[in-house]
Amino acid sequence: MIEVLTLSIIQGITEFIPVSSSSHLILFSEFFNFNAGNLSLDVNLHLGSLLAVLVFFKRDIADFTKNKDLFKKIIISSVPVIFLGFFLVQYNLIDQIRNIKVIAWTTLLFGILLYVSDRFQLNKKLEKDFTYKNAIVIGLFQMLSLVPGVSRSGIVITAARMLNYDRYDSSRISFLLSIPTLGVVSIYGIKKIIYSGDIYFSTLNLLSILLSFVFSFLTIKYFLIFVKKFNLISFVLYRCVLGVILLYFVYS
Repeated sequence: MIEVLTLSIIQGITEFIPVSSSSHLILFSEFFNFNAGNLSLDVNLHLGSLLAVLVFFKRDIADFTKNKDLFKKIIISSVPVIFLGFFLVQYNLIDQIRNIKVIAWTTLLFGILLYVSDRFQLNKKLEKDFTYKNAIVIGLFQMLSLVPGVSRSGIVITAARMLNYDRYDSSRISFLLSIPTLGVVSIYGIKKIIYSGDIYFSTLNLLSILLSFVFSFLTIKYFLIFVKKFNLISFVLYRCVLGVILLYFVYS
């Protein structure tokens, strides 16, 4: 019960802010000896986050005719990371980069990159400036998020800021781009559960989905409020401090 509660909160909060949900799930699981390899729990956590972003952006999604061009760009932007993710999983390469040393370096280095990108101009908007070229560039950057510690939201925001989108719209791009990725992860996970024959569904499963949904929804809501008023330096400092601490433990 404590494990489900803790991991649901971590997933809900870290999936949508630039600190890397995968690295935090790995770190907490290592430190507290949680079962991060539990397929059912992993699917539930991602499903909760997916439902949260779908509910939050329900008006944009419902008005598909108006936003049809935007969603085409979102799909195009998501293709590279989905294909690379499939390749890494298919050849069992993903586990080779899921370690504390990799997380330590990526947390620090991509935190510094986030700081650099956050100093770019603030003049482009999602509605009128999100071109197919921008979508492809951001999509290529998003491939890096498959490495724990990079952060999917962090690298998308970094790429969008480098392309001169303001913080608010860079964050919106990040949230919208999470829909195809989280959708594929959820579908792939559910398929694996079905094929494994372990379809047992309990109150604990529902609780993990609910908690992940609630904390994901709240994070999206308040992070968008935050970036309207403040820069991203607090996340940069957090990443740098965490990265240095992890490097100390790795090399000491």
